[in-house]
Amino acid sequence: MKNIFYITLLMFGTLCNAQTVTPESMAQYEPGSYPNADYVKDTNGLLNKFVGTWKGVFNGKSYEVNLIKKENVGDEIKWDKLIGKLKITASNGTIEFNNFNQLEDDNFFRGTNFQKNLKFYKMIFPGAQYTGCIDTGTIYLGVKADTPNILTINFLADYDIVKQDCSNFQTTIPAGKSITLTKQ
Repeated sequence: MKNIFYITLLMFGTLCNAQTVTPESMAQYEPGSYPNADYVKDTNGLLNKFVGTWKGVFNGKSYEVNLIKKENVGDEIKWDKLIGKLKITASNGTIEFNNFNQLEDDNFFRGTNFQKNLKFYKMIFPGAQYTGCIDTGTIYLGVKADTPNILTINFLADYDIVKQDCSNFQTTIPAGKSITLTKQ
């Protein structure tokens, strides 16, 4: 009987410490200084406006992005996040990048959270992974309330030390440019 009491007390204490927060509240903190939370749940549906297939053309290349919302993912803190697939096709029909057929853990880009002002959702893009130059970085996704069928993508490459000449290297997604896609 005593053991049942202690087990019940332990479970109740664990439940009391568990806290569900929103992405909006977590966006106000820097990683590493997050408040005590077990689950960052998209209770207000902010991620829903990004979900779907988006297509557009930039500098003669066709871009197709598919975004899905995954719930309750992660290790220490569970999050509702966006997971993305990308296909880039050159004007001559050559596929330059395509992760649509890869398993989810291989080469998707994954959401982190919103910026503090909630205007852009940040995602980590792993790049093509086959070059010695830096092709990874952060994608910023934006959908304005007055144009819900238009998605803007801005890519900022990570800057790190490389062991070769990358002066003529071009990232998979053009860095520092705004790409506009339309919801399909």
